Amino acid sequence: MKRREFVQLAGLGIGGMLMTVPLMGNPIPVEALLDVPLDAVQKKQLADVALNTAKSQGATYADIRIGRYLNQFISTRENKVQNIVNTESFGVGIRVIVNGTWGFASTNTVTPDGIKKATQQAVAIAKANSKFQKEPVKLAPVKSYGEVTWKTPIEKNSFEVPVSEKADLLLKTNAAAQQNGASFVSSNLFQVNEQKYFASSEGSYIDQDIHRIWPTFSVTAVDKGSGTFKIRQALSAPMGMGYEYMIPKAIDKLHGPADVMLYRNSYDMIEDATLAAKQAKEMLTAKSVEPGKYSVVLEPNHLGLTIHESVGHPLELDRVLGYEANYAGTSFATLDKWKTGKFNYGSKLVNIFADKVQPGSLGAVGYDDEGVQCKRWDLIKDGILVNYQAIRDQVHILGQNESHGCCYAQSWSDVQFQRMANISLAPGKDPYSINEMIKDVEKGIYIAGRGSYSIDQQRYNFQFGGTVFYEIKNGAIAGMLNDVAYQSNTQEFWNSCTKICDEKDYRLFGSFFDGKGQPSQVSAVSHGSSTSRFDGINVINTGRTI
Repeated sequence: MKRREFVQLAGLGIGGMLMTVPLMGNPIPVEALLDVPLDAVQKKQLADVALNTAKSQGATYADIRIGRYLNQFISTRENKVQNIVNTESFGVGIRVIVNGTWGFASTNTVTPDGIKKATQQAVAIAKANSKFQKEPVKLAPVKSYGEVTWKTPIEKNSFEVPVSEKADLLLKTNAAAQQNGASFVSSNLFQVNEQKYFASSEGSYIDQDIHRIWPTFSVTAVDKGSGTFKIRQALSAPMGMGYEYMIPKAIDKLHGPADVMLYRNSYDMIEDATLAAKQAKEMLTAKSVEPGKYSVVLEPNHLGLTIHESVGHPLELDRVLGYEANYAGTSFATLDKWKTGKFNYGSKLVNIFADKVQPGSLGAVGYDDEGVQCKRWDLIKDGILVNYQAIRDQVHILGQNESHGCCYAQSWSDVQFQRMANISLAPGKDPYSINEMIKDVEKGIYIAGRGSYSIDQQRYNFQFGGTVFYEIKNGAIAGMLNDVAYQSNTQEFWNSCTKICDEKDYRLFGSFFDGKGQPSQVSAVSHGSSTSRFDGINVINTGRTI
């Protein structure tokens, strides 16, 4: 099953990361989501067909991914269920090195004969490409893990929860918003299960079962007299969890300034929608921001998008090397800056790390899509750039001999390549709460939730909006604001970081659909942080015209 059918959904309000939402695969009955088409023994037998065929055809390396990708999407508006979609994509991707050159082919004929033919095609492609290859592929060594398994540590498989129960939760969410003044409301629930089997000629046979979930909504309040309206998006974060994320736990609720509800490892969708309706109504009469220099206090659901764009993308090695220049740009964080060992990316408080095993994160897996065991590593240490994100055929460029384990393909039919790991800002080391941070600010703005953004092709100059904004005056919240966006460049911004709350405030933001590559692929990634303060930031009024 190739990517023939896409379900496109607009207006999801996810910080501009996504123009459309692709749910890859063909429609299937809901009960088929729990089928088990192949067991581990059958997968190994099929994998060996590819590995043996590749070797007989002259390949010096080969790997195979047998993938079953499941999606369920439920959408509602006001008191109606608009759509329920269940999809499955099932097939095989095979990658080989012949004459020092990559070759790749895929098939949805998951049989010994189908896999043999696809492997032969991958070898033929590699041989054809080798005529133009200037330098042979150099793979960093990787351990042979034998037969291993890894599963997202979920408590409740979301696909086992009746659709009626999930739809009912969304409709109750809509009702709560309408009862509190919302004119319009839509809500959605995405659920993903990736069942991936990887095998390589180096002796690894890795079976993984990965789960992700994302509840979201959009609430609109309308002033019928003037015809103006305001929208408040959900403050949820997509997570690498099961349905337990949808069961609210009191310990996971944090009260931010002005009673903005913040969530950690579980999410109260009804409570958030109730508050969203009230805030959307308040936005209708909130004053417009006065442009100028402010201290901005950014909570994790907002700051995650800034981390994503100004740190995650510019520290992808393929972007640094110019491989993405034609599609998504390059990076200001070039190799010459890193080689000095002194490039000042941010203040000494700024410690940013990559982590592919972070519990609850969207990118958490045991092994990446080329069989490398995943880990955590530092990117920025005490404000200094110390590393990038790189995979097996890239790390030699950095003088390193171990992949960072951040290779990924969106499906079996796509070739795997370097993707962003979970990139997070480490929490402050000293006890420090949001309320204490607010008390320390004389003139500032508190921003929660993500909004529109713009950043240049080198990930340097940028502008970010948000979901809700509150003015801070003399250490206290002074009311809601409208039309807020802040501008800076990456170095100035991270060097203006003066305070970071401690680990008690640490939370994850995420994106289900981070785009990259040609042909374009999406991946899921999270960014963790605690609420942080940045001083002397230029704030503009987005509602005023010149």
